[in-house]
Amino acid sequence: METTRPHRYETLALLDASAPAVFEQLDDHTRLSAHMEKSSWMMLGSRMDVHLDAGRGRQIGSQIRLVGRLLGIPIAVEQAITERTPPTRKVWETIGTPRLLVIGPYRMGFDITPTGRNARLRVFIEYALPRGFTRVLGLLLGPAYARWCVRRMVQDAFSRFSAAEVTKQP
Repeated sequence: METTRPHRYETLALLDASAPAVFEQLDDHTRLSAHMEKSSWMMLGSRMDVHLDAGRGRQIGSQIRLVGRLLGIPIAVEQAITERTPPTRKVWETIGTPRLLVIGPYRMGFDITPTGRNARLRVFIEYALPRGFTRVLGLLLGPAYARWCVRRMVQDAFSRFSAAEVTKQP
């Protein structure tokens, strides 16, 4: 059954690097998800641990699990790689029902387009609101969380490679 994900956010950046170099950096989920493993204001001082299977998130079907606590509440999400076309595209999405507070099931990914000696990076998230009592939190905080997560991935790539420009989509 296809999950409806009516909410979407994306950010674009032009990086001073080749598409294969950018893909190699982002294909490593320990680097891609590094912002989740650090205590942050968006996580209210909490953090999540990233657990990779034998495929390490580098093959279709490979699974990634993030677990943690937010204000004492256990949170967790399992994801699987659904598309991977080096050096231009990778997509992953939630498996089952995520135990998150401000977003529900989601699909996330990135596209890399070579532009001469540079690469244009687009990172996106498509998500549904959580069900139950946290739906109100999702309405209030889901858009901010989605923006933060996508922007952090682009900022990390920006930090790794000299970026010519970054464009934020509302």
